[in-house]
Amino acid sequence: MNPTWKQSVIYQIYPKSFCSAHGQATGDLAGVTARLDYLQWLGVDWIWLTPIYLSPQRDNGYDVADYLAIDPRYGDMADFTRLVAEAGRRGIQVMLDIVVNHTSTEHEWFQTARRERDHPWRDFYLWRDAPNNWQSKFGGPAWEYDPVAGQYYLHLFDTSQADLNWANPELRQAVFAMMRYWLERGVRGFRLDVINLISKPADFPEDDSDGRRFYTDGPQVHEHLQQMHREVFAGREVLTVGEMSSTTLEHCIHYSRPDRRELSMTFNFHHLKVDYPEGRKWVAAPYDFVALKRILSTWQEGMHAGGGWNAVFWCNHDQPRVVSRFGDSGAWRVPSAKLLATALHGLQGTPYVYQGEEIGMANPGFADIAQYRDVETLNAHRLLLAAGLPEDEVMAAIRQKSRDNARTPMQWDAGPNAGFSSEAPWIDLAPDWREVNVAAQRDDPDSVLHHYRRLIALRKRHPVLADGDYHCLTPDHPALWVYLRRTPAATLVVACNFSGETVAETLPPLGELAATGPARTLIANHPDTLPLAAALQLRPWEAVMWLVG
Repeated sequence: MNPTWKQSVIYQIYPKSFCSAHGQATGDLAGVTARLDYLQWLGVDWIWLTPIYLSPQRDNGYDVADYLAIDPRYGDMADFTRLVAEAGRRGIQVMLDIVVNHTSTEHEWFQTARRERDHPWRDFYLWRDAPNNWQSKFGGPAWEYDPVAGQYYLHLFDTSQADLNWANPELRQAVFAMMRYWLERGVRGFRLDVINLISKPADFPEDDSDGRRFYTDGPQVHEHLQQMHREVFAGREVLTVGEMSSTTLEHCIHYSRPDRRELSMTFNFHHLKVDYPEGRKWVAAPYDFVALKRILSTWQEGMHAGGGWNAVFWCNHDQPRVVSRFGDSGAWRVPSAKLLATALHGLQGTPYVYQGEEIGMANPGFADIAQYRDVETLNAHRLLLAAGLPEDEVMAAIRQKSRDNARTPMQWDAGPNAGFSSEAPWIDLAPDWREVNVAAQRDDPDSVLHHYRRLIALRKRHPVLADGDYHCLTPDHPALWVYLRRTPAATLVVACNFSGETVAETLPPLGELAATGPARTLIANHPDTLPLAAALQLRPWEAVMWLVG
C-alpha cells in the first residue's frame, strides 16, 4: 500500500442512519453520495461503509444473505457504482465491511446446507450432533438445533448468524472470489468483521467460561489471513483493517506487520472496556481513566516497537458516543468533544471518525426499551430481567452501553428529522438535534466540527503524527493525560485535562523540551493558551498540541 495511507483519516458511515436521498425511514447509498462534498470539505481520505448487502437485518446488516447483492433498502448496484465514482472524483476511496465469520441463516449456502447433507455447502458451516457449552456473545448457548438439518450449528452471535467453517478450502475460495468481485467494482479497502474469530479448534472443547479462549485468535487464523493476502490483496493497493475481538498485542503485531503479509492495521477494543466492572458490559458504571491511559499507552508503545499499526478510534456503530462516555455531554460538551478528538488524533495509527463524532453527538438517553432496535440490547434486557435485576437498573445500563447510542440518525440541520430524511426515521433522533448539527457548526469556526477538520489537516502536514514514537508523562495522574510523540526532527506534546476542574502539575521533561527551541501551538480548544513550560496548568477539559522542532 502507498505509505501515504499512514497520514490518512477514515470516516465510518452507518448507511442506515446517515442520510436518505429518497425520503425513506432508513438511509441509502444515494444519501451518502449527496453528502460527499461535505466529506471532502472535512478532509477525510476514505469512507468505510458498514454492510450494504442483502440482509434480513436481524443484526443491522451483519447478517449477510447475499454477498454480491445490494440490499434494496440502500439502492442498487448502479447507486453503488455512482457512489464509488463520485467519491473517487473527490479523492475519497471506498472501504467495504466484509462479514465472513458468519452468514445469515437465510443465505443460499445455509439454506442448501441444512436441507442436503451431501451438498458441498454443508461443510461451509459448523455442525454437531450434540452442542458443547460455549456461549453466544449475544447471550445464551452458542449452538442452535436445526430440525431440518437434524444437527446443531454454531453461532457465536445471533441465532440467525451461522458461523462459517474456515477449515474448508472451498469456503475460503468462495470468500476470496467475493472479495475480488468488489475490488473489480472499484472498492479499495476492506474492514474485516471479527476476523480473528474465524478459526475454531476441530475438537470444540468444553470450557469453564464462554469458550472464547479457544476460538479467539484461533489455531489457523494467521495462515488463513496470509492466504487471503496472497490471493486477494497481493499486487493491488488495498487498505485492510481487521476487527479483533478480545485479542492480544502480540497477535495484532503479527496481523499488521508488513512483512507478515496479512493486514494493514487492526482494531482492538481493550480501551473500550474500562467501564465494564469485572468485565461485565451491562452495568452502569464510571470509567477508569488511569486504566484507559495505561491500555492505550501499552498498545502505542508495543505496536510501534513491534512494527505493527493501530487503527485508533473512540466510536463506531457498536460503541456509545464518546462525549457521553469519557467526556461531558452537558455544560462542557464542546471543549470535552474537542479534547477527546485531540487526544486521539495525536496518537500513532490511522484515526477513524464515526459519523456524528465530528459534531460531538451524544448518547440519546432513551428511557423506554420500546425506543431501542438493537438485537443485542433487546436480548440483554430480556435476560437481565429474567435474572431478577430491577428494570431501572437494567435501563440505566442500556442507556449507557447500548449499540443504539451510536445509531440514531446523523444530525445535518435543524429542519424536519434533522435533515436525515423527509420521512420519520427508523429509530428516534437524539433530543439535541436542533442545537447539535452540521449546519450550525459549519458556520461556527470555533465548533467541534472545525476542530476535527483542523486535526485531519494537521496529520497530513506533520510527519511526527505518523512516525513518532510515544511516551506518556502522566501514567498515574487522575485527570491529566500528557504524552510525547518524537522523531529525530520534531517532538509533539499533547496535553489534556480530562476533568471539569483546573489542574496544575509540574512536569520537568516539558521544561527541558521547551529549552531546546521554540514551541509552536498547533491546535487548542481554549483561547489564550499558555506557552509550553514545566509548570503546566490546564483549564477544565483543556487540550493543547505543541510542536517543537
